[in-house]
Amino acid sequence: MKILLPLMAPLLFFFVAFAAQKPETVVSQNPQAQAAYEEIRATFGTIPTFMKEFPQEGISGAWQEFRDIQLNPTTALTPKTKELIGLAVAAQIPCTYCVYFHKRAAKFNGATDQELNYALAIAADTRKWATFWEGSPIPFPKFKMDVDKMISSFKNKKPGAVTEHQSEPLIGDANGAYKDMQNMLGVTPAFVKPYAAKGIAGAWNEHKMLSMNPKSPLAPATIDLISLAVSAQTPCQYCVYIYSEFAKLHQATEEQMRETVAMAGLTRHWSTFLNGMQQPQKEFEREVDQIFNRMEEKKNQMNKQISSK
Repeated sequence: MKILLPLMAPLLFFFVAFAAQKPETVVSQNPQAQAAYEEIRATFGTIPTFMKEFPQEGISGAWQEFRDIQLNPTTALTPKTKELIGLAVAAQIPCTYCVYFHKRAAKFNGATDQELNYALAIAADTRKWATFWEGSPIPFPKFKMDVDKMISSFKNKKPGAVTEHQSEPLIGDANGAYKDMQNMLGVTPAFVKPYAAKGIAGAWNEHKMLSMNPKSPLAPATIDLISLAVSAQTPCQYCVYIYSEFAKLHQATEEQMRETVAMAGLTRHWSTFLNGMQQPQKEFEREVDQIFNRMEEKKNQMNKQISSK
């Protein structure tokens, strides 16, 4: 029982041999590359085309990082959270290959359709504000000062508590939005004032109901980390600062934040190679389905073994 339980960790299954499969003939004169191919095959039951095509000089290191961050069940972030982060980043690059992979991986790790859609909406909202802040004449020191005021206000109200939205009717105009921000944030941030007057009420309502909603299917820290991941590789220095501060407010650890940006980097890394390689999409999807179908089968077998104990 104690031996089997760690193997239940999603997306681990390292060194599991799929005996029924005929070994693939990927041969390298580089012993490190050859060891990586063997480990990839043992993990996935196959060597995906995008890993076969990756330069042999770099595959051992690329696989090691993929394995030790994304596939590792003992990281500070849960496997599901990592895949939601990967999905959010992939969607706004955009990378259809990565979207397909991370969506399958997130579902494998227990994510619901509601959680998937919520992560995508958070990514969309973050990208919108990143576009606005990077395109507006907002001095970063002034932005930082307002963010610090907001964080201080939340700490004074409910130290360490989840940010909550008020259950009021949707704000209908710019003046109403500014007043609502003052009530909720303790300040009307100068960095929202350049926003189009006709759009700020809707933009604020969307952000408030997504990112500050206590009934959200995602935890506040998870929402902030998804926004941080999207921001880090947009890149948007404004967004990185505000979402890092809110993540810390919601009790995200430094290691969780480091893993978040590592996942963003990994997603961006593989999206660059996949988009440049241009493997046929349907072929890629078949390979991903093959991987996860086998992993689902293996997980079900282990569940049966445990339940029979």
